Amino acid sequence: MPLRAASARMPKMSRAIQHVFSDPKLLARAFTHRSSGADNNERLEFLGDSVLNCVVAQALLERFPLAAEGELSRLRANLVNQQALFEVALELDLGASLKLGEGEARTGGHRRPSILADAFEAVVGAVFLDGGYAAASAFVTSNLGARLGAIDIHAPAKDPKTRLQEWLQARRHPLPRYTVVSISGEAHAQHFDVECTIDVLGLATRGSGTSRRAAEQSSAEAAWLQVAGRP
Repeated sequence: MPLRAASARMPKMSRAIQHVFSDPKLLARAFTHRSSGADNNERLEFLGDSVLNCVVAQALLERFPLAAEGELSRLRANLVNQQALFEVALELDLGASLKLGEGEARTGGHRRPSILADAFEAVVGAVFLDGGYAAASAFVTSNLGARLGAIDIHAPAKDPKTRLQEWLQARRHPLPRYTVVSISGEAHAQHFDVECTIDVLGLATRGSGTSRRAAEQSSAEAAWLQVAGRP
């Protein structure tokens, strides 16, 4: 379906987003998955990802003026990751308006977390292009505001593997691989060495412990210390 025809079906979604589009074709494009054609939402998703991170970073700076950079990065990763954006997309019922190719539609693409999270970012990009930063910021804070408000900066930090996973997911990177490098010692007192590899960053770190789980956490902590300050 041409974008012009698709845009005619968007008034209801435009109201849900609470932004009246000057160019409705932008909103139609935001809901067009790449499986449906070349004129899809991937470029809007790319833009929306950056705008979303900027808006959330600004909100965190304002709410936690004394927080260090690493802590702010952790909080942002908790807010801007696939699962969180998927949940927001469900709340907005974005899946009902998605335009998918036949294969994606048949296999449940309207409910797939990655597709819905990407669609939310594409909508952010569309709002930004249509209404500017203020409009995009209003849309993001309207939909993430409750999650921002629920943050407890004094809550116990998540374990290293979880922190690292959320940081990677927030940037659409593949998850790390954990490989047992060696096992030494007697059966009742074994010692594990594990390597954590993040191919997309060209990063590999080692950790050790008295169990595989402990060694994985140790290697993840080493990786987290290297990436936490990155944008």
